[in-house]
Amino acid sequence: MTTRFASNASPSTQSKLSRRDFLKLSGLASLTFGLTACGPAAQETEETAAAADDTAAAAFGEGGTLRVGMEAAYAPYNWQATEETEFTIPIDNVSGAFADGYDVQIAKTVAEGLGLEPVAVKLEWDGLIEALGQGQIDVIIAGMTATPERMESIDFTEPYYVGTYGLMVKKGSEYEKATSIQDFKGAAVLGQKDTLLDTVIDEIEGVNHLSPVPTVPDQISNLLAGSCDAITFDVGNIASMTEAHPELVGIIFDEGKGFSEEVPVNIGISKGQDEIVTQMNDILATIDEAKRQEIWAAAVERQPE
Repeated sequence: MTTRFASNASPSTQSKLSRRDFLKLSGLASLTFGLTACGPAAQETEETAAAADDTAAAAFGEGGTLRVGMEAAYAPYNWQATEETEFTIPIDNVSGAFADGYDVQIAKTVAEGLGLEPVAVKLEWDGLIEALGQGQIDVIIAGMTATPERMESIDFTEPYYVGTYGLMVKKGSEYEKATSIQDFKGAAVLGQKDTLLDTVIDEIEGVNHLSPVPTVPDQISNLLAGSCDAITFDVGNIASMTEAHPELVGIIFDEGKGFSEEVPVNIGISKGQDEIVTQMNDILATIDEAKRQEIWAAAVERQPE
């Protein structure tokens, strides 16, 4: 795993942010209006717009809580648990349920650095960005990559995980001995909707790029049913996927033979909160490479079968 952090955290970033700090970051603690030459209508418009902006900004961390959007169904990044442990956080919108996983441990670290208590909000993958825009959640920590398309709608931190993609086939498949993604020319390959698991398929020349499905479990079900020849997968998930489905084989290609791009995973946040993004980047930078791998390995070991 590689990292793309350009700066080290300063000692101050390791201290917790108070609610007052958040208000300062949003410009709420010292909101004042000066005298202007504008008429009453113009002044009222300015004040109304400012109040609307302030209300949106104040929603972040409201009540001392960091609301973390995730599927809670994408192990080892995140999954739903029935029992509370030292690794879990409550799922706010599912009674008696908890979230665990690599994303959850990152969320706990970020929340602690910000002086907030993390809770998960379980949502469908394709509803996460909309929920963020509507203020239902404060951040997305859900194995999401900062693509140019998504960056038009929301902002992202630096990566907190960087992975790669491979292809998974059934044992005995004619593609089981493939050494390059180009060996899959003519193969029917299936990805996950609205993710790089789908878009990277087009790197295979002459591939039969099937219409994507909503979730990774849907990918696996289709592969097991013989509806496709291969599915894309995050190499970091190979142990869990093949352990749960021993009839599947994950193919990891040598450098230059596989998919071209690394897969950074970032925290998503509403636009206009640059100071908070900076704070989160500084907190993430305190988690060195060895610690990240330790957290990941523990999540893989702990994930449900």
